[in-house]
Amino acid sequence: MQRIRLRYTKRGRLRFTSHRDFQRAFERALRRAEVPMAYSAGFTPHPKVSYANAAPTGTGSEAEYLEIALTEARDPETLRALLDESLPAGLDITDAVEARTSGLADRLTASVWELRLEGVEVEDAEKAVEAFLAAETVEVQRKTKNGVRTFDARSAVTELTATRPQGDPQGDRPLDSACAILRLVVRHVTPAVRPDDVLSGLRAVADLAPPVPAAVTRLAQGLFDEESGTVTDPLAPDREAVTAASPTAAATAPATAPGTGTA
Repeated sequence: MQRIRLRYTKRGRLRFTSHRDFQRAFERALRRAEVPMAYSAGFTPHPKVSYANAAPTGTGSEAEYLEIALTEARDPETLRALLDESLPAGLDITDAVEARTSGLADRLTASVWELRLEGVEVEDAEKAVEAFLAAETVEVQRKTKNGVRTFDARSAVTELTATRPQGDPQGDRPLDSACAILRLVVRHVTPAVRPDDVLSGLRAVADLAPPVPAAVTRLAQGLFDEESGTVTDPLAPDREAVTAASPTAAATAPATAPGTGTA
């Protein structure tokens, strides 16, 4: 059995698709691309697909991850291209690597988010960010199925900055009005701190309230590096393992002298 890990996106209007919607679209893409999927046992077999820390509905993402199990070996890049062609534009498969290490989910310990605040001056956003970072704790509330829950949104945030927009490649947002861009690095803790929780915290400490809902995009997701304060690529260990294994396999292959063969 071969395992392939994929990175995919949710862009444009497809950021409003739910995780269940993506699952259905992806399973259709697997059938269209004729991927030799491994299936679970039991009365209702399902393709072996493992999803890791999916972004909330309504948020865009450049860094979603999943893993599939195959019954026959396939080239990861060829498989990526076939699946990408079989999915609608906006749900794009951007990377694929053969799984050579364990624990993909364990390497997703932090996320980098971008929050676009239309109608908010950058100066006001900067003041709110300073107040948020200066606070030891910022308590926010979130409504859950078990009632209203209060928790600290500050401790999970390792970086928060406010800047001016540099442009809009998707062309679906105006640039001629006040706008602030927040860049946010959040650890994956329990309870999970989401971008909207940080916005609630900014409202609590500085009365920052965007007139329209923020456009939220996950830019990266991976292992948080304590020394550099950056979020690293979770597929890098698998790529390194593949690269390291290639020369080893060649070196251990039996040598055959030119012009000789087996009888």
